[in-house]
Amino acid sequence: MKKNENQQDLVSAQESLEIVRDQLKQIEKQLKKEKKRQRKEKKQTYEPPQNEEDFRAYRSRRGTGEIRWRKLDNTALMYPIITGETVSNVYRISVTLKEEILPQLLQEALDRILPQFPLFNSRLRQGVFWYYLEENGQEAPQVRRENTYPCRYINAEANKNYLFRVTYFRRRINLEVFHVLTDGMGAINFLKELLYQYLRLAHRELAEFCGDKLSSRTSLSTEDSFSDNYQKKPLRPYHFRKAYILHGPQFPAGKVGILQANIPLDELKKAAKARNASINEYIVAALTWAIYLEKRHSMDFSLPIVTVVPVNLRPFFQSVTTNNFFANVNAIFTPRHMMHTFEDVLDEVRTSLRKQITKEHLEEQFSTNVSTATNLLSRAIPMLFKRPALKAAYNKSTRAATTTVSNLGAVHVRKEYQPYVDKFSAVISETKGQGMRNILISYENRLVLTITSVFRRPSIQEEFFRFLFSEGVPVLLESNGVYYS
Repeated sequence: MKKNENQQDLVSAQESLEIVRDQLKQIEKQLKKEKKRQRKEKKQTYEPPQNEEDFRAYRSRRGTGEIRWRKLDNTALMYPIITGETVSNVYRISVTLKEEILPQLLQEALDRILPQFPLFNSRLRQGVFWYYLEENGQEAPQVRRENTYPCRYINAEANKNYLFRVTYFRRRINLEVFHVLTDGMGAINFLKELLYQYLRLAHRELAEFCGDKLSSRTSLSTEDSFSDNYQKKPLRPYHFRKAYILHGPQFPAGKVGILQANIPLDELKKAAKARNASINEYIVAALTWAIYLEKRHSMDFSLPIVTVVPVNLRPFFQSVTTNNFFANVNAIFTPRHMMHTFEDVLDEVRTSLRKQITKEHLEEQFSTNVSTATNLLSRAIPMLFKRPALKAAYNKSTRAATTTVSNLGAVHVRKEYQPYVDKFSAVISETKGQGMRNILISYENRLVLTITSVFRRPSIQEEFFRFLFSEGVPVLLESNGVYYS
């Protein structure tokens, strides 16, 4: 009898412990919500300058101690440490119009909208422990005609300390951004407003009809969605498995080959659906297949072909931040012999992506990263000592991926401006360990896939486009001409 009573007491104690744990979890959630609410209220007190007079007054605050600053988001922490002339970490988003660009109006458009975007109106500063962003407040950087390869290193000192540049070429407006500022979604957010302002200046009837304010759908939020949504995790070491790395004769440093494929979106969807795949899965598998076909005679079958696929986290966590808010997952295909089929590749790629692109997995992944960065020991180490360790970790990680495929999704333009817009496109820079990288973006029924490569021969690209043709997907190719010079 006494034994039964002891067992009942033990069960009762365990149940009580579970109740206390649940209550503590609820309290932790409420504290996090309250902290998020307070942060939003604090942000709402900031009113960006609305005109040149306000901007001049805003600039005059420099040196008074009133200049605002903010920490880098979790993804941005590494970029200042690993960036230089050879690894720029710059990407480009472009919009091509149906008319020639007027540079003086583009400059005026930039002058007008920049004060309203606190994120882009920033300069990078180095603190004792981490880098951080500070209000810039200088005049907008000069709009220039494009005259070099895309995504070159941004020398902030020669760019009025801004971390982005705007160039143009014929009918195209280019926005190039240092990744420390924002990801592709944040850049598109800014580029669309630059486009709208430019078109209102070039076509006065648009200004009369649309007004001169930012679109109601344009976000100015700079909340740190990583910090707002992460779950504290125990520290654990990172493990990197070596991947197959592309090799071959390369262009001289600073020179890259650009191949841009214009693809009818409906035809691509049809081909992907026939293979029971999403567009993303289909493109990643097709590029992996091209690498395998081109390199299978010389590759080490013990090493997987690993494609990094950035995932926009905003839809998963109801965020509208213009900060970086994405996580990388890996599409993996491990070749075992020389007779694989495309279906073999697609099956492995599709399985690995679907397993990882879930809210639970993505939260687990970035929560581990944030927990490491916010750990007391990590925060307390001065940058002087932290830099070598972080560079070493980065160098090790570069051996864990073969290439990247970044899908920025569909861009939507306000109805009033659609008659003037032809297409959107993007370019991603090469990086250490990845001599070929890929990015895609769509507008209306046109998807534009851009392949950036440091390799002299476009043999993998040729295999990829040959496969699309065999699948009945038409492709119109454009190039920067380096493969024919």
